[in-house]
Amino acid sequence: MHLYGMAAAWAEHQAEAPSRPVMPEALLDRLVEAEQAGRQARSLRYQIGAARFPVHRDLAGFDWAETPLQQAHLEQLATAGFMAQAHNLILVGGTGTGKTHIATALGVAAVHAGKRVRFYNAVDLVNRLEREKQQGLRRQPRQATDPDRRRHPRRTGLPPVPRRRRGAAVPPGQPAL
Repeated sequence: MHLYGMAAAWAEHQAEAPSRPVMPEALLDRLVEAEQAGRQARSLRYQIGAARFPVHRDLAGFDWAETPLQQAHLEQLATAGFMAQAHNLILVGGTGTGKTHIATALGVAAVHAGKRVRFYNAVDLVNRLEREKQQGLRRQPRQATDPDRRRHPRRTGLPPVPRRRRGAAVPPGQPAL
């Protein structure tokens, strides 16, 4: 069942079991809490890896004395509230001004807030888009609300699937429409 958090907590319980008796309800609560904590830790680890940050940074390690940026403003951005309104954040500055540190720290904070993040270096992103352009690849905008998405010929490379009308039950003695 892949209950790794419970397995680790059970092993701890077995190691200390002879010393103290535990009520079954308390043990079950402890096992469930361990599993939840383990799953959350594995999820964070996976999302941090999927974001592909160049190095792990956070705002706790940022040198506020070396920047003209306001600490309160960056900490407000670290709540990832700007992502809910789909606002962009662009960091501009010279070499060594902390753009990557800030971007990574804000991304890590967003992952901890439950958001999905992907880090791109601007030069690498432009080069990737240029390669795709040269190869003739075009990204289609996603439309999650498109009901015909599975029938769209450009996305599947197949001809469209004709729509079928579902038949309705006709009571005996009634003419079919």
